[in-house]
Amino acid sequence: MENQHVIATGIGMGESARWHGGRFWFADWKALLIHVVDPDGTEHQRFPVPSFPITFDWLPDGELLVVSGADGELLALTPAGTLAKFAALDGLSGTPWNEVATHGGNAYVNCIGYNYPGPASAHGLIALVTPDGGARVVARDLAFPNGMAIADGGRTLVVAESNAGCLTAFDILPDGSLAGRRVWAAVPGSAPDGICLGDGGIWYADVPNASCVLVAQGGDVLRRVDIGQGAFSCAVGGEEADTLLVMVADWPGALDPAASASGRAVLIGLGGGAAQL
Repeated sequence: MENQHVIATGIGMGESARWHGGRFWFADWKALLIHVVDPDGTEHQRFPVPSFPITFDWLPDGELLVVSGADGELLALTPAGTLAKFAALDGLSGTPWNEVATHGGNAYVNCIGYNYPGPASAHGLIALVTPDGGARVVARDLAFPNGMAIADGGRTLVVAESNAGCLTAFDILPDGSLAGRRVWAAVPGSAPDGICLGDGGIWYADVPNASCVLVAQGGDVLRRVDIGQGAFSCAVGGEEADTLLVMVADWPGALDPAASASGRAVLIGLGGGAAQL
């Protein structure tokens, strides 16, 4: 049984789990906040974002990029602690923008392609945002693109397709374009949400199955952690890369404005380092 430790409670809906600068980060979508928390649960910082979905990642120089999903904007955190527009995304799609993953000076941002919780479609897309703030579509026809990760030393982008029950991979070309679309791992019966690199595979948070799963390329399950609430996002962290942060909340209903703040940030001891793909 994995060692589980709760470092935060009362979260409306936690997403975008990250490990950066020796601390865990996550977003509370209902409160429109980004939290920064020490591994012992001591909160050091939080700051607001205009609209959800809220996700974020860092450029090589340490600049923090934040998706303000409903506004269709990619924002940058300024030295003054304010958020400034980095790129406009609403001209590419008017439906909610979701996850971001950086590679070099570029950023990949995906869009679910329909207005959730309306009728689902497979019109999701991925946009490439270049250092000058330009944005263009580099992948289409995704079934609710969700978490993303850069694998293979920067050669591969992996995206969770929640409505297709799979992790999908693309080759990253020198100009940032994506090619060679393929199924990295089929996970039938699951709805993969947030993902991160793990020891020999990729961890994905599974909302309906209330678990977090480490899957190898090709689909073999290497490890499963049952948590008892819907799992939305995960991140491997700790100084020895031996801890998994999982954002969980009651599901369905976590996004209901009238629902209680059931979300928690749960740390799970992995008992070993996490190799990078």
